[in-house]
Parts: sequence; structure tokens; C-alpha cells
Amino acid sequence: MLNSIKTKTFKTLILALILSSTSGFAQTESLWDKASGWVKELNLNDESKETTVTSLITSHLTAVRNWHNSHSFEEVPAGINPRTGEKLSDLDRSIIADSAMPDSVHTDLMTGLNNNLTEDQVEFILDKYTIGKVDFTMKAYREIVPYLKPYEEAELIKNLKEAREMAIDFKSMKQISAIFEIYKTKNEQFLNNNGRNWRKMYKNYVNRMKRTK
Repeated sequence: MLNSIKTKTFKTLILALILSSTSGFAQTESLWDKASGWVKELNLNDESKETTVTSLITSHLTAVRNWHNSHSFEEVPAGINPRTGEKLSDLDRSIIADSAMPDSVHTDLMTGLNNNLTEDQVEFILDKYTIGKVDFTMKAYREIVPYLKPYEEAELIKNLKEAREMAIDFKSMKQISAIFEIYKTKNEQFLNNNGRNWRKMYKNYVNRMKRTK
């Protein structure tokens, strides 16, 4: 009973500290509950560590939300993508705006997670942020690419994990998916540069799926 009271009191203090530079207690409390749910799945069996990690994630989620909500895509000029020449979409502009968030927001989270959790536990939390896109995408690669070689799989996973870590600093799933698309394109180029034909493999995969329906 006493431990429960202490935990609730500490939670209130943490939320107050987070809100000292933000607004919206109810919204931040909701993010705390979200973060707490993720952390509980780790089964840390350490109340102090659970609170610390929950606080880290809540602070990060709050910072990402506040930056996104206070930096409209309309602040980014509707110019062109210098690599493709195509006009920037509203999604492109929102990603540019949100990517200007201070690096310290990301660094503080990752440093805190790595100081308190194992590598596998950190990956679990990052997967929660990105709804398991690394495993989901790798499952698709294994079905699309015949006889996937170990070095190929290692490179594909490495790139997807880079996408995952970058994606956690964006608020919407559309933005997160767009970040993964950047690295999926990188993976397709890697396969093409190493004797594969991505377009042909994907076409064969689609045809196989049609035949099984």
C-alpha cells in the first residue's frame, strides 16, 4: 500500500516536471499511461527502474507531440525536392518541420534507455513506437527475395533498424511510414547493386499471391 502511494506521488511529481515547460496535464497523463503500458510489458520487476523508464518515454513523447503541434507544415515553403524535382507534398513539409526538433530530445531518450535497459529491451520499446515495422517488413522481404543470403538479411535489418530509430521522433503513423520508405528504397537499391532485380522479384511475389487467392 505504501509503495503504491509512493509510486503515485512520484508519478505526479514527474508529470509536474514534464509540464513545467509544456501544457495540457490530461494529455501528458495519457502519454504517461501509454509509456507505462509499454514498460510493464518488459516485466522489469524493479519499480524504481519502471518509473525512470516510463518518465523518459513520456518526456520524449511529450516533446515530439509539442514540437509537432507548434510547427505546422505550412511553415515550410512549398518548394521542390532537390533530389527528385517533384513538388514537396504536405507530408514532406511536415517531416521537414518535425525533423528540425532539437537533437537532444532523441539523445536524451536513447541515452536513458541504454543506461537502464538491455539491448533487447531497448529494441522492444522502439518497436512499440513504430508498431513492429522492422519485423513486419523483414517478413515481407523473406517472402519476396528468394534464398535470402545472411549478409543480405543483415544489411536489410540494419537499415530498417536505422529507420526505426529515426522514426520515433515523428508523431503520426504517416510520417513514420514515410521514414521507413526512405530506408526501404535504400534496401531495394542494395539488392539491385548486389545482383538482384527488385522489380522482378516483387512482380513474381505479387503473381504468386494472386495465384494463391
